[in-house]
Amino acid sequence: MRKQSLMIFLVISLSIIGAFALYAKPLALSIKQGLDLQGGTHVVLSLSDTADSKVDQDSVDRVKQIIDRRVNELGLTEPLIQQEGANRIIVELPGISDPEKAVALLGKTALLEFRDEAGKVGLTGKDLKNSQAQVNGQQNVIALEFSDEGAKKFEDMTRKNVNRKIGIYLDNELLTDPMVNEAITGGKVVITGQRDLQEAQRIALLLRSGVLPVKVEILEIRTVGPTLGEDSKAKSEKAFTIGIALIFTFMLLFYRASGVVAIIALLLYILLTLGALKLLEATLTLPGIAGVILSVGMAVDANVLIFERFKEELRAGKTLRVAMELGFNRAFSTIVDSNVTTLFAAVVLFFLGTGPIKGFAVTLTVGIIISMFTAITVTKYLLITLIRTNLIKDPRFFGK
Repeated sequence: MRKQSLMIFLVISLSIIGAFALYAKPLALSIKQGLDLQGGTHVVLSLSDTADSKVDQDSVDRVKQIIDRRVNELGLTEPLIQQEGANRIIVELPGISDPEKAVALLGKTALLEFRDEAGKVGLTGKDLKNSQAQVNGQQNVIALEFSDEGAKKFEDMTRKNVNRKIGIYLDNELLTDPMVNEAITGGKVVITGQRDLQEAQRIALLLRSGVLPVKVEILEIRTVGPTLGEDSKAKSEKAFTIGIALIFTFMLLFYRASGVVAIIALLLYILLTLGALKLLEATLTLPGIAGVILSVGMAVDANVLIFERFKEELRAGKTLRVAMELGFNRAFSTIVDSNVTTLFAAVVLFFLGTGPIKGFAVTLTVGIIISMFTAITVTKYLLITLIRTNLIKDPRFFGK
């Protein structure tokens, strides 16, 4: 029984330590990083009324969705898009290599119009269903597909303009003005005249992602350089490393063998937290790191509560096994109460907060849930197994 318990304790402990050594850093580096950690571009957009549309909450929400689609189709790091006041939108683009190009796409109106020779508009981008860049022989073209209503409008327009030209304009700039030989049915048309495939893809993206419902202007562009981001990240890593080292030292000095168990459980906690953030595809920011550090403190706090109760039972003359069971039972309700109340606060921050506050709430929530698991389950199991080995019989080695 003793040998079996010792083997179990060593296998679990060494597995956790080995997994932490191998996977902790790669997991941390693979998590998406926010603007404050890797640099990028901060953009403030102002929305204003047009002749057809007024700025209201619905139009603001539509602009946010369109910008999100545009940025994501560019293949950039996941953006942070949030409303500020009644008519402003803040867009943060972490880690982009060409901020000017991305910013130009954010506020582009992408107004597509089909006009006859008299300048009359027959249909617009609102009638568009899809657009894709294609290579047709030696030409780079944009294949358009209209909605059912748009297809009817286009058929009617081409029928009325046989042997005449129809101008296709993007933001009042003529793309092409093909001659109509016959009425075009089916709701599909190809635009030629693009210089290269890259230009065709850019225009197709603007059209496909949607027409902005109101006028959008860029008020502010602020670039966070990678050097500043790296500096913030380096300081965060240093603070985290120093904090963890101090925690480990404290646990060893005050709780000895119990402290060793707590350290192993904390290594598992850090590994599981990083894995959860990676699985959730969370974007890690400085407030998010603060949430992780705070949850580490709560995990340590849970262990301190348990070990202090354990020591009290040892001083009362209980055996190691009985003292440990009673210590966990007495600390359990206090741990659950403190963690659940903090969890409620994190949930409120998530639903009422924006941007970095949500990131803090997410990392704090994940950390609380995992810390409860490691403190109540893993620490208890390892401590029971260690006591069963009967290698340490003197209660003083458990911090008495």
